[in-house]
Amino acid sequence: MTPTISKPNGRKIQLMATCLCDAFFDNVAKATVEVLEHAGCEIEFPENQTCCGQPAFNCGDWTASRQVMRHTANVFKGDKPVIVPSGSCAAMLFHGAPLEFEKESDLGTINDLAGRTWEIADYLVNGLGIQKWPGRFQARIAFHRACHTRGTPSGAAAMQLLESIEGIEVIPFGEAEQCCGFGGTFSVSFPHVSSSMGCLKLEHITAVNPDFVVSGDMSCMMHLGGLAERGGKPIKTLHFVQILQAALQNHA
Repeated sequence: MTPTISKPNGRKIQLMATCLCDAFFDNVAKATVEVLEHAGCEIEFPENQTCCGQPAFNCGDWTASRQVMRHTANVFKGDKPVIVPSGSCAAMLFHGAPLEFEKESDLGTINDLAGRTWEIADYLVNGLGIQKWPGRFQARIAFHRACHTRGTPSGAAAMQLLESIEGIEVIPFGEAEQCCGFGGTFSVSFPHVSSSMGCLKLEHITAVNPDFVVSGDMSCMMHLGGLAERGGKPIKTLHFVQILQAALQNHA
C-alpha cells in the first residue's frame, strides 16, 4: 500500500535534522531553521531523534532498520509535517520504510509517518506554495541533483527557489544526471568504484568553474568535497538552504 502524502495543516512542523547534520553539518541545520522560520513555520525539534534507518536498509539488514524506524515513528508521532533537509533521508521515510514494513503489523504507523514527510524544498514550494525566494546571492553555481530526489518534486523545487534569487546563475555541466558515486554504504563496500564515479563527476563540474557546488544532500557534498580536497582541487560546497539563508541576510 502506497502512503498518501498529506497537505500541510497550518505551519507547525517537526524537524528531522538527520545524522549528517548532527555529526558534520550543524550549519545546514541552523540554515534550515532560519529558512523555515522565515516561511512562517513553528518548529518542533524532538531531541531523542536518531536516524532514518537507511544505512541498515541499504545493507539488507531490514531487521535492524525496522528497529530504528519504529523508534523514529514513535519520536515523530502526531499529525505535523516532518521536514527533512535531505532528499536521501526523506526518501527513506516516505519510500524505503513502507517497503520494509509491507508484511509488518505496524505498517499503518509507518505509512502515516511516510505521508507526513517532506524534503524541505518540496515542502516550501509544493507544500507552502512559495514560488520565489527574497534577497540576493551573487554566485555562479553548479547544482547537483542527488539520486534520491529523482522521481520526486524536490530537485525542480530547489532549482525554482535558487533561480528566483537575484544574483544566482545556475550553470549547466556535462552528465549532470550522473550519480556522484557516494550511495551511502556503497562507498564503503565499493570504494574504488565510488571514487571513480565521484572523480568523473568532479571533472564535469570543475570544467565549468562554478563558485559553488550546490545540492540538497549533504552526503553528496561530503563525498565530492572530500574527493576534490584529496585530489588537490578543493571545491566549495553548499546545501541549497544555506543559499536561501544567505539571501535573506541580503534582503533589503
